[in-house]
Amino acid sequence: MSIGVLAAAILGITSAHATELNPRDMILIDRLTWGINASSAAHFQAIGAERWLNEQLHPASTTTLPEAVRNQIEAMADVHRLPFDIAVAFDQQAKSANQVIDPEQKKAAQQVYQQAMNERGKQAAARTILYALYAPDQLRERMAWFWFNHFNVHQYKANIRILIGDYQDRAIRPLALGKFRGLLMATLHHPAMLRYLDNSDNAAGHLNENYAREIMELHTMGVGSGYTQADVEALARILTGVGIDLKPEDPKLKPELQSQLVRDGAFEFNPARHDYGDKVFLGHPIQGRGLAEVDDAIDILVHHPATATHLCRQIAAYFVSDNPPEALVQRMAQIFKTTDGDIAAVLAAMVHAPEFTASLKPGVKFKDPVQYVFSAVRLAYDEKVILNTNPIQGWLNRLGEGLFNHETPDGYATASASWNGPGQMTLRFEIARQIGSGSSGLFKPDVPNAVDQPAFPLIQNSLYFGGLRQTLGPATLAALDQAISPQDWNTLFLSSPEFMR
Repeated sequence: MSIGVLAAAILGITSAHATELNPRDMILIDRLTWGINASSAAHFQAIGAERWLNEQLHPASTTTLPEAVRNQIEAMADVHRLPFDIAVAFDQQAKSANQVIDPEQKKAAQQVYQQAMNERGKQAAARTILYALYAPDQLRERMAWFWFNHFNVHQYKANIRILIGDYQDRAIRPLALGKFRGLLMATLHHPAMLRYLDNSDNAAGHLNENYAREIMELHTMGVGSGYTQADVEALARILTGVGIDLKPEDPKLKPELQSQLVRDGAFEFNPARHDYGDKVFLGHPIQGRGLAEVDDAIDILVHHPATATHLCRQIAAYFVSDNPPEALVQRMAQIFKTTDGDIAAVLAAMVHAPEFTASLKPGVKFKDPVQYVFSAVRLAYDEKVILNTNPIQGWLNRLGEGLFNHETPDGYATASASWNGPGQMTLRFEIARQIGSGSSGLFKPDVPNAVDQPAFPLIQNSLYFGGLRQTLGPATLAALDQAISPQDWNTLFLSSPEFMR
């Protein structure tokens, strides 16, 4: 029995199914997911392209994960706790550590506190990786990472590590295919964003413009879209009093302000910190009346034509090409406007556009490190659930795109030029060898005295013989023919120019 037929039997797909997928179908799957594998190809073949696209654009509200993935996630600390409870518990731990008298014991207690915060960050990254590898709603996962990068926060500022998992799991992933306004408001209300861009320090008489500037420059309209420094100041004034409060009791307020107080978990609008003067924002007069001003400002930003164009250009650059055709961007922007910012509708317009279809050919989109690593692991192990995400976190850190590690608000670059230098390629070859040669610790649970469970990546399977082989050029095929072992073959395939794209 050939290795291809054997693989088909093991994976439960027929060679005929794989054969019927033409190169364009395979590139479509690869483009809209975290990487094609035998099971995703078989599912696509079974239901057809349009039904598959509809499934991806309109998934169920909750993701159905394999039991082995759910078990790993359920074992993580704080996975079901809300940011307020998490932050209060960690604040108490920090205070307790700082009150220790003995210097050595104090140092040890502070180290335990830091280690606990680091562990929450690692677990948040682990959840993101597990969702990316095994969630059936792959397009939502691609967009969850896109939007996190768009609304970037850096986990190592202050105590954001303990909030980063909730930020991704509750503020971003569930809204990644919904209306843009809902997503923008969810990030605005989240303590991770308010702490990262310092709006918790923004108060009447003590303006902090950081968040106001980034909302316009990065999150909505984009650079050079017509807003002025006066608009930044107006938005900063509108956002005064929007912050974080971890105290159990409400702040002391004058009687006339008490009805204006809003608290929702860790989020707080404190009217005593708000600038109630009237403002003019992007040419619109806004009457000073409290938190309702924020709703007004967000409505203005979401419906500004520059926002539609800016967001659609970024989405097209993510999925189509580094410099997407302007005609495509404008058609997507028109859909954004007519559907009130419906992200799934914008994506549907993009996928059905002739420019997108024309881009479905080998070599158009270069994979950034996250997509490269995720697609390699998905192809190598398919539905076999890894037991330890630490190696993947390490690879991404070494490749310069560690999850939640970008310090500045602009997020990681998506253009090829940021990721295709010689040093990056050398590292990718090394990581390809680690993935292609064996489990690399992916199947060794992250617990003391764990034993590495045997697992070998099966890339030369029916999907390869029935389809992926057709996407390879003569030089890559010649190199694969020279492989001296299955491990060597896997490494050469994962290092090939075609797999990098």
